[in-house]
Amino acid sequence: MVISFDDGNKFELPFEYLRVNSPSAEVQGHGPGQGVLQVGKDNVQLTAIEPIGHYAVRLVFDDGHDTGLYTWKYLYELATQQESKWQAYLDKLEAAGYARQPASNS
Repeated sequence: MVISFDDGNKFELPFEYLRVNSPSAEVQGHGPGQGVLQVGKDNVQLTAIEPIGHYAVRLVFDDGHDTGLYTWKYLYELATQQESKWQAYLDKLEAAGYARQPASNS
């Protein structure tokens, strides 16, 4: 997903990255340290973007996940911290014994 901000910054955020960093309680948990590691999201697709007022969007993924509101502030955080957040996710996957699957060519 390509997203542009009022400050002129423009970012490309992969669907998998957005999905595994969903702000939903299902992913983040209900408190510190309660997050749930998302696995098998390598080829997830975005099927809809629904505006929520002027402050957020709801992203709908083809795996059925559609909870959690991505505020513009949170999207900017994901965009500007993409490298470190992605590496942290990969490290958690590895520590849990999971590996990402290669992208599908279909």
